[in-house]
Parts: sequence; C-alpha cells; structure tokens
Amino acid sequence: MSEVRLGQVEYINCIPVYHALEEGLLVGDIELVKGPPSKLNKMFLDGELDITPISSIEYARHANQCIILPNLSISADGRVESILFFSQLPPTELEGKTIAVTTSSATSVVLLRILFEHFYHVDVEMISVAPDLDAMLAAADGALLIGDDAMQAHQQVLKDHRELIVTDLGEAWKEFTGHKMVYAVWVTHAALGQTAPHVIDQAASLLYEAKQIGLSQREALLEKSQRRSGLPFEVVDHYLDTIHHELGEAEQKALLTFYDYAYKSGIIEERVKLNIWGLVD
Repeated sequence: MSEVRLGQVEYINCIPVYHALEEGLLVGDIELVKGPPSKLNKMFLDGELDITPISSIEYARHANQCIILPNLSISADGRVESILFFSQLPPTELEGKTIAVTTSSATSVVLLRILFEHFYHVDVEMISVAPDLDAMLAAADGALLIGDDAMQAHQQVLKDHRELIVTDLGEAWKEFTGHKMVYAVWVTHAALGQTAPHVIDQAASLLYEAKQIGLSQREALLEKSQRRSGLPFEVVDHYLDTIHHELGEAEQKALLTFYDYAYKSGIIEERVKLNIWGLVD
C-alpha cells in the first residue's frame, strides 16, 4: 500500500495525538491532511483519506463502512470547554426560537438537538451558519461553536463582559445521562480489514505510540497549543487536562448511550454496534 493519508483535526484537542508525528519523533509512511471535522468526515467518506478522526455521529451513520481504531478518541468527562452554546436566555426558555449551529461540526449539532429534545424539552429550529459568534447571534437566538472557535469566542465574551449564558454541552450531557461524552473516534475503511489488515495494525500502533509520546511532553504540547490557538496559557493548560483520548469501557458505554438517544430522535435509522479493531463481541 502507498503512503497512508491520515486526517488531522486542526483544533488543539488533537495535538497530543499528532505532536510526535508533526515533530518527526515517530516515523511512518503517512501524509497528514489537516482540516475541520466536517471536512475530514467528507474526505474520509469520499475515499480521500485512509484514516481519520471522525465525528462520532458520522461513524453511527456509516458504521458498516468503518472500523474504529482502538485506544483513541476525543472525549471528556463532564465539562469539555470547547463545545459551547451561547444564548441570552437559558436553554429551557428557547421554545420556538431559532438556533445557529456551526458548519464545522456534526456530533455537537446532534448532541445539542438531543439535549433540547430529551433534557430541556423545548422545540427549536436549527440553521447552519459559519462559525462567527456575532454573525450567528445576529441571525438567531443562540449559537453553537466548537473547538478553538468556541474557546476563543468564550474568552472574548468574558473580556467584553457580555451578558450571555454559556452552556457547556459536555457538562449538560453529564448532568443528563451521568456519562462521559465521546466526540470523535479514529476510523479506517472496513475494506482494509480484508485487503490490508497489517496496515490497520501498524497505524493503530503508530497512533497509540504517538499519543503516549505526546502526553509525556506536556510543556511542548502547551507551547504548541498556545501558539496555534492564541488562547491564554492557563486556559490551554486546563484544557489539556479536560480533553481525553482513551476508548475504554466507559467511553464505549458513553458512545452507545449517545447513539441510543440519536436513534430515539430519529437521527439514525438503527441502533449501532462498535466495530473496534482487535476486539471481538
């Protein structure tokens, strides 16, 4: 097989996994392809990437086409700090209102929809808008931002002392279900399991080792994350403790809970099983 095309989410939540690869601390026959989650989702499903972190809901929609790589996720236990809903009214008071959701995300939009339907019990209309808080709030009564965009917007809101309610969707999900929230998993194409299983083995090992090296070099991660995001040091420092990258039993249970609610809301047509490489039901 030729060089593996590996997707890389541009947000700082992926830096711990990719730092060693970017810095040449690990050598692999890979090409890093950077982009926001929505772009990488599409590229993978169009066959333009071999492996990528994919939005959790997109795995559910295309589970028969995907194999999940073990030991990798983008997740958090409660507050996530980078999946934020901004509004002037509490979410429970937004019945019949219009909500602007970022075009950069898939999972977070579904998570917000589930929370409105099953936790807040209000009906809202969602419109997709480019990730700009002021433009979103000019067009709607609430705005969903993710990743570095969300964190930067939150810092500006605090700096300007704006009277906005900021709801952390990870915290709301935890309050609603008691579970962690898994926002993305790393996947490859199911066909590779038949045609090139050694490629999956090598990629899974490489990414796991890259993650372990990254997590052992905290100062380098902090410097790189601060430089790329422009966020204050203390914000980045706390965020690196907030975002996790495991895919153990708790994360798997959390994923299946999320998929159950997506099924109940009619977002996916059938319940989902997790096809994790190396694990047998």
